[in-house]
Amino acid sequence: MCRILLTSNGFGTEQIKQKFLMLLPKPASAIKAVIITTASPEKEASKSAVKAKQDLIEMGVVHVTFFDFEYESPKALGSYDAVFLNGGNPFQLLYWLKKSGGSEIMNELAQQKTVFVGASAGAMVLGGSIEVAGFFKPELNTLKLADFNALGLTEKLLFPHYDREDLFPDGIGRTIEQRIKRFELDKNETVVRLKDHEYLSIN
Repeated sequence: MCRILLTSNGFGTEQIKQKFLMLLPKPASAIKAVIITTASPEKEASKSAVKAKQDLIEMGVVHVTFFDFEYESPKALGSYDAVFLNGGNPFQLLYWLKKSGGSEIMNELAQQKTVFVGASAGAMVLGGSIEVAGFFKPELNTLKLADFNALGLTEKLLFPHYDREDLFPDGIGRTIEQRIKRFELDKNETVVRLKDHEYLSIN
């Protein structure tokens, strides 16, 4: 089955990098890795995508490519050992995952020993739902996505950047924690809070 690494900032710490290497089914030099760029408007030119590729290469991964569900066939993902889902707009990513048929391919990969690394929005779509994103940032849902059910490779609902109040200003002065508690109460859900330097590993 798949191995999942949920993060706010990808390979942001040495501890996260070491955990990734431990999850790999074979030596880093022998794996093929792909970076999903769909969530970011800058695509493969985004700073986070470029950094992810540099990090993978520095960790010994020789074969690293970029991929975008908006423009490419998800069937091309079948041969990869590690899938890195870059951050950006979670609604954009989920929309194109479903529209392209990518969600089915991702679930097929999950039946193998594929390692999934999610960064921010990329981590959110690996869970059961991205509804909490709409609770905090409804303006990001420009595609008018109505179904917030995500890939469900883990049932956990993730809130990344939990320690970044500056990213989630509130008009009436509520903290991130106060708003998450409101969401949990309204939806009868439990949200996993993830700070920028933290990660959650799921086997």
